Amino acid sequence: MGLIKIAGTVDDSVVDGEGYRFTIFTQGCPHKCPGCHNPHTHDPSGGKYADPDALLTQICKNPLLSGVTFSGGEPFLQAGELALLAEKIHAVPLNITTYTGYTLEQLTAMHNKDITRLLYLTDILIDGPFLLEKRDLTLSFRGSSNQRIIDMNETRKKGTIILKNFT
Repeated sequence: MGLIKIAGTVDDSVVDGEGYRFTIFTQGCPHKCPGCHNPHTHDPSGGKYADPDALLTQICKNPLLSGVTFSGGEPFLQAGELALLAEKIHAVPLNITTYTGYTLEQLTAMHNKDITRLLYLTDILIDGPFLLEKRDLTLSFRGSSNQRIIDMNETRKKGTIILKNFT
């Protein structure tokens, strides 16, 4: 498994998806959304390299976790490496939430095997760019109202996008 370029991690997040989560902030983002909460993650030459097995060891040390979140930066820039890590995380078993500035439709249209694999291993996808003009601090797990929380397991079962609501 290759190294993952990260900006950092949070061992115990409650704001990056449902439940108690370990969050990995990937480094590098082509979207550069104005007003982004994590602008330090944009530069692909920033951050540091992390060993996925060391990350998994760190994740497994916390028995209270309900899942792992891939945030950014843009996780789908490192889809192959994250998919390999996601397979191991699912075996723990923990769920995967992935944030992306792309829409599900854009990711699907890329016809990239690594992106397809990471989408398959993602339980919850929070998609779409952050739009400052649609910023809404009352929303759960997202920053602007255009972003969707997609239940990927139900979406795969039903063949249509199934949104998940958190109140």
